[in-house]
Amino acid sequence: MFVVALSMRSGVVGVVPLPQAPADAAQDVDVRGLLAAARGVAPALCVLASDGASSGWGGWDAPDLGVRADVHRLVRDVRAASLDRADSQALLDALASDDACVRRIAGTLIGRSGDRAFVASLTPKLASSSATERAEATRALGLLGEKSAVQPVVRLLRDAAPAVRANAAWALGRIGDRATAPGVAALARDQVAEVRGAAVVALGHLEAADNVEILLEVLRHDDTASVRRAAAWALGQIGSQAAAQGLATALHADKSSAVREMCAWALGELEARDVSDALLAALRSDDDPAVRETSAWALGQMEVKSTADPLAAVVAADKSPRVRATAAWAVGQINPGHAPKGLVAALRDQDDDVRLRAAWALSQIGDPDVATDVATALRAEQRERVRQALVRALLESGDRSSDVFKDLLESKDRDTREMAVRALAGRRGPWPWPWPQPRPRPNP
Repeated sequence: MFVVALSMRSGVVGVVPLPQAPADAAQDVDVRGLLAAARGVAPALCVLASDGASSGWGGWDAPDLGVRADVHRLVRDVRAASLDRADSQALLDALASDDACVRRIAGTLIGRSGDRAFVASLTPKLASSSATERAEATRALGLLGEKSAVQPVVRLLRDAAPAVRANAAWALGRIGDRATAPGVAALARDQVAEVRGAAVVALGHLEAADNVEILLEVLRHDDTASVRRAAAWALGQIGSQAAAQGLATALHADKSSAVREMCAWALGELEARDVSDALLAALRSDDDPAVRETSAWALGQMEVKSTADPLAAVVAADKSPRVRATAAWAVGQINPGHAPKGLVAALRDQDDDVRLRAAWALSQIGDPDVATDVATALRAEQRERVRQALVRALLESGDRSSDVFKDLLESKDRDTREMAVRALAGRRGPWPWPWPQPRPRPNP
């Protein structure tokens, strides 16, 4: 088995041999072979290999690179039962390696193992003379979620090495002891941006509501956009309504679109209906489609009925199909009780996803006044998933006798035929129709 690795030092693509993974990788992992394969792998690919993965909201799918398909699977499957004493010692020794990827893979394997027996050996490494070893041992303890290590890790918040301070803040956020929040919050003013960012994210994970003002100060004044973005995420994660106005101000004024996008997401998490006007303004005029789309999602979360018509206008007019699609979803989520004109017009949109979400939204609303428009769209529609959503929209509008259902009996799609049969028989759901989910939230 081989993995393609890109060397950032040489810019050359090379082939790194990997140990062949057996069928039951969780029980038999060649730890030392894996560490050897990690040596020299470029940082970006090493991160994909050691972390990888996603879980919908709050995560992301790493590209399907060879390093992900092979190394990541082995790393992911490590459990305490798969490590013997020699493997465990090899991992502990590798934390002091001169190779960054070897250290990261070793720390990840220790954390993924879930074996608390590592704690007794990791804790002394927090006092190592090597900053890189201190940093990786701290990260491993964070991955283990080891509460008994809280106090030694807290002491590292004052470490001279920025990487150690950053990892200590991250680890405390992962462990989840809220009593550590004051020490973590002090790093929100650290001179190093990466440390400030790690501290801010940790405060979000700790849901440290006492630190909302500190996070708002970071959002207003930090000179690094990634740190301000993390602060907006943390405020949304904490869920304090006291942050709403500050987030709304940053949504309007921050120079970074990445920060504005996260502010829109945070306002949606807060369901801050009092500042829905700020989201509408961003939806209509922000230059960045990601900001506009997230603003549409946030308005859908809030379910303020007065925003349905402005959202429908965006469905009809925005240049971005992703914005139009999410705005259509938001109108359905709000369910204003009538079908706005922009939503009906979207049944003719060139983008399949926009039409699908518009049809879904109309099925949520169930307005009998648009039954003819929906039937016309159904006759013209070629995409089966959209046709299924239109069938439901037509039925929810009260039309159960339309001749268009008979035409659907000839569909090659089984679900579409089933829906047509149900409709002609006067039977209601459950309908085998596609649910158009909104876009995932942005990551800090």
